[in-house]
Amino acid sequence: MLAEAHGITKIIIVCGTTDLRKGIDGLAAIVKLQYNLNPFEKNLLFLFCGKRSDRIKALLWEGDGFLLLYKRLEGGSFSWPRSPSEAVVLSKGQYSDLMKGLNPVKPRIREVTPSRLF
Repeated sequence: MLAEAHGITKIIIVCGTTDLRKGIDGLAAIVKLQYNLNPFEKNLLFLFCGKRSDRIKALLWEGDGFLLLYKRLEGGSFSWPRSPSEAVVLSKGQYSDLMKGLNPVKPRIREVTPSRLF
């Protein structure tokens, strides 16, 4: 579900670090109080990242209740904006890259030389 984002019309990245011990009510309060956004807007996905950057939580209002999703990467970390100046609007393709642990904004692809293949 989190990787595909079917039906999602807008994805909002909450910049900085979030205490991922928070549940639905705590994350909804952050959306409302700190960003003055409506957490009850349908098909709007809010993404939160903790200090370690290897796990994120997502909050989604489905019309009859909240869906709380959690993703932890087993290797690597998410490239996460820590200040509002680093925030960008993501396309569906960039969101897909983010869910794979790739940096969707400034991808760094290292050139592999033949000597490094073996």
